[in-house]
This record gives sequence, structure tokens and C-alpha cells, in this order.
Amino acid sequence: MSRKVNIKRYLSEKKSIVEKGLEALMLKADGPFTHHIEAMRYSLFVGGKRVRPILCLAAGEAITNDPETLDNLLPVACALECIHTYSLIHDDLPAMDDDDLRRGKPTNHTLFGEAGAILAGDGLLTLAFDLLSDPRYSAISAESRLRIIHAIAKAAGPLGMVGGQALDIANEKTEFPFQTLQTIHKSKTGALITGSVMAGAIGAGASAEQIEHLMHYGDKIGLAFQIVDDLLNVTSTTEQLGKAAGSDANRGKATYPAFFGVEQTRIKAEEAVAEAIEALRNFDEKADPLRDLAGYIYARSH
Repeated sequence: MSRKVNIKRYLSEKKSIVEKGLEALMLKADGPFTHHIEAMRYSLFVGGKRVRPILCLAAGEAITNDPETLDNLLPVACALECIHTYSLIHDDLPAMDDDDLRRGKPTNHTLFGEAGAILAGDGLLTLAFDLLSDPRYSAISAESRLRIIHAIAKAAGPLGMVGGQALDIANEKTEFPFQTLQTIHKSKTGALITGSVMAGAIGAGASAEQIEHLMHYGDKIGLAFQIVDDLLNVTSTTEQLGKAAGSDANRGKATYPAFFGVEQTRIKAEEAVAEAIEALRNFDEKADPLRDLAGYIYARSH
């Protein structure tokens, strides 16, 4: 029997845990590297829903309710947020999407300069793998730690998030087939979301079968997340999004609404969420937060 999850309360509680973890693990802005670390801290703490670290923690909870095991996942969750934040800093750069706003605040390069922003992103990415690899931060076994590092590196790398961004930029203002859009979405956004779910599952001791199901769940909510992003870019305001609305069309990016229109795109997002929830059919009520997170991803307004 599934239990009822108050998803807003759950997200608030988990976000608070992640924020405290980030504050404890993040470098302090002092000494000779003060300005560099200030730039890293600015984007890391400027806001955000913390979806990827929360997915990591929720995936762990779907496997076990052992408090010590779940505590050991927090540095992994924080590392994922560092990687996600680095990607946003670099996405906003003049050479990439050239955005002035992120989460309703000035983007990193508008405050710290282009070089400072590039280095802040580099610093966060590298710090993430420090958090993942150093056994002082958690008691996850060396074997599981290596599997987590591999899963996240693959998700964030040239055949994942970075490759997806490269493909997205290369295809701006061009006509390309829907299959290419699927590859961009799966790589640029979906890969790190799936990697976050996998990292939590591996760290919690999931079986190969459980990881396979959770990987499918991650693939589908990653797709839903990007489809909804496409929708919001068309249907929301700059104030609601915290970044420039309508920017996809202005840059000549292909999106789901461009291929299918708004209403059909909503249906495709609903279908992806339904498939994500179906992937959890063999999990008990411990996976209810993951089920409700899928619904939240569809219903979010920014």
C-alpha cells in the first residue's frame, strides 16, 4: 500500500538537508583564492530547486531506510549539485547562451567576468569529484564509490551533458530531424538526472535489477524535465522563470513545441511521467517520493 507523500514538504525538507550539506562541504571564501571561491559560492548558493541531489537521496530511500546509508549519500548529492551549477555557469556564458539572468539573479559572468565564471565552473566541477572520491566524506565502500564516480562522469561528459550542449549549440538556427532533438535532450538534460538516480541507488546498495528499473525511471523523468523546460520557455514570463523567456525561439533552437505545438507537447510530457512511474512498479512505498517527484517535474512552473 502506497503512503501519501506531501511532496512540497518533502522537497522543502530535502532541500534544507542539501543546503546544509553544501554549506558544510563547500570551500570558504578566504585566503589567496577568495575571489575565485566567492564566484563558485555565488552560483552555488544563489538559489535553485536542488532537483538532482534530491533525486539522488530519494533513489537511496527507495532502496533502504537505513539512516547511516542515507547519510553517506549526502556528499554524493552535493557533488551532483556542484556539477549542475558548473553547467549553468558555462551555459550562461556569452559564447554559449549569453544570458544575463539565472534564477532571477545576475549570471556569474556579469558579476565576476567571463574568465572568472569559466574558472568558477571549472572549480565546481573538479570539487565535485573531490567530494565523490575522498573517503573522509562518507563511508560508502570503495567499489561502490568507483561505480558512482563512473556513472556521474559518464553522465556529465562528452557523451552526456557536455556532448548534449555541444550538439545543441552546433544545431542552432538549423533544421534538423526530431531524432537529433531527442539526442540533445537525452544528453544535455536527461543524462545527469539519470546519473543522479543511479548514484543514489548504487550508494544505497541496489541490485542490478533495481538499478535497471531506476535507470529507466531516470531516463523518463529526464525527458519530462526537458520537455517541460521547452514548454515553460514558450508559456511563462521572465519573472516566473528567473531567466529570459522566449530565448529558445530567439536563438533558433528546435524544441518540442516547435515540432509538435504546445498541447501535443504537454501530452508527451504526461506520457514520459507515466512511463517513469510505471518503471517503479516493483518498488514498495519507499519509492513514493520518486513517484511524486515525477509528478512535480511535470507540474512545476519554473
